[in-house]
Amino acid sequence: MALRNILFQIWLYGMIFLVGFGLSPLLLLPRKMVMGIIRWWAKCVIWGLKVISGVKVEFRGLEHAPKGAALIAGKHMSMLDTIAPFLVLPDTCFVLKKELTRMPFFGWYMWRAHMIPIKREDAAKALKAMLVMAKERLREQRQIVIFPEGTRTEVGEDPVYKPGVAAIYRDLDAPCHLMATNSGQCWPAHGIKRYPGTVVYEFLPPLPAGMKRAEFMGAVRERIETASNALMAENN
Repeated sequence: MALRNILFQIWLYGMIFLVGFGLSPLLLLPRKMVMGIIRWWAKCVIWGLKVISGVKVEFRGLEHAPKGAALIAGKHMSMLDTIAPFLVLPDTCFVLKKELTRMPFFGWYMWRAHMIPIKREDAAKALKAMLVMAKERLREQRQIVIFPEGTRTEVGEDPVYKPGVAAIYRDLDAPCHLMATNSGQCWPAHGIKRYPGTVVYEFLPPLPAGMKRAEFMGAVRERIETASNALMAENN
């Protein structure tokens, strides 16, 4: 397992270097073509995860996965959560920490793909900027993925859901799609260990627009956590 973990790390960061540096001239292409490169990179990473680490990735509830403009709140347990959605969503847009866009290679693509970077320490100012960008991305018919936990959580950890997702939901006045996962069981939040098994991403029926803030936050947490816990119990 130790050797497989090392080999996968070489594969993962080798693919980041290949796409980020080797194919960097392609960043001059139109954004949708850049998204195609990111999608190809995601497929390569997941292929390596299966072949090297014995981790399969499965998608369920695709009938609930949005095809056009949408807000998606997802469980966040692993770096894999920022990779897998590119395989099934037509034009993924992540809400992410602004410092990630300053990273060599990776950051260049996040910037060119017009993700939604936020400077969390700016609080109200960051929220206002996030809402402006979210509206712009929805006009582009993109699927905005936000992780209400704000950061990756360990398996078994009791997460705190932050209210940023409620602000976007209220301001956009649109349904909120939900995505559960058990990813942390095979690709933990921290470290380089990978454990053989099946990672499932399950799209749940969306919450309707117009819910009250407290009711909405309660429903997001309850539905995502319940479905994610069920997936983890299934994988034990």
